[in-house]
Amino acid sequence: MFKLSEIKELIKLVDQTSVEELEIENEGSRLHIRKPGKSEVVTVQPAPVMHTYTQPAAVPVQAAPQPTAAVQEETAAPEQSAANNYHKITSPMVGTFYSSPSPDAAPFVKVGDRVNTKSVVCILEAMKLMNELEAEVNGEIVEVLVSNGQLVEFGQPLFLVKAD
Repeated sequence: MFKLSEIKELIKLVDQTSVEELEIENEGSRLHIRKPGKSEVVTVQPAPVMHTYTQPAAVPVQAAPQPTAAVQEETAAPEQSAANNYHKITSPMVGTFYSSPSPDAAPFVKVGDRVNTKSVVCILEAMKLMNELEAEVNGEIVEVLVSNGQLVEFGQPLFLVKAD
């Protein structure tokens, strides 16, 4: 069964990202958080209880200004062609990205480092659990796409690797 503190933490994580829906199963219990518009609906099963959290009206939610489609295509085309030649290591979960095992330690990897399939490249923290992420590819780190302490989403690219 999920603890209320864990549910609150997950709601906070979903609220801070563009993730619209999250479903987790743990020890026979299922947690489903959905964010349609400005409210989140949380369902915990097997208990038939539905909790709703609505953001206060006093907190305006503003989207960042987006460049026009023409500008996006012009700037993204050269980057995409280069990025398509590299293997992307993506986040398998929503969580906080940590580049090193502790604040005073060196990062697991940096640009130019060689990695293999079992090389740990970062830690992803989710629900107070530290999860080591392995490269799962042999090659060289070409780019680190996120910064230390950044909240990342499921499927978000974290590293670009020039595979062997």
